[in-house]
Amino acid sequence: MKIPEPIRELIAKAPFAHLTTLNSTGDPQVTVVWVGIENEEFVIGHLHLATYQKVKNIRRDPRVALSMLGDTTNAQGLREYLVVYGNARVTEGGAFDFLQRLGRLYLGPNADFPSAAMRNIPGYITRITPARFAGIGPWVAPTARTSPRVSRSPTRESA
Repeated sequence: MKIPEPIRELIAKAPFAHLTTLNSTGDPQVTVVWVGIENEEFVIGHLHLATYQKVKNIRRDPRVALSMLGDTTNAQGLREYLVVYGNARVTEGGAFDFLQRLGRLYLGPNADFPSAAMRNIPGYITRITPARFAGIGPWVAPTARTSPRVSRSPTRESA
């Protein structure tokens, strides 16, 4: 699925995102993450062990949701937000370089994150292939308003 330009513009503003995975019991597990886009996938880096819950969850069940607030309020006064539903996959390695790139976006152009001392930690990259987008914002197709339902069966008053 192609990622629309308004979503690319939102991600370029470095919103904190909530990654929701499913525990083995079916309960949700939520983690706040930094997110980027490569090609038509959302990408998240992790510099930690494979025993972390989100990594274990994705390897067992790839269904995820990623949500984030926008910085715009719509005409009705509602804050825009994006929800991405999709399937994720985790690969080992590449997290250090990826997080250095995101660190400059999230922390500022001179940020040195992660520190050079972490360079030898391979970490993990999660890639999310979007299946659908939801929320409030230009990434959601407007729905047609239906006319009020008209009952075709007689009511007590008209019978």
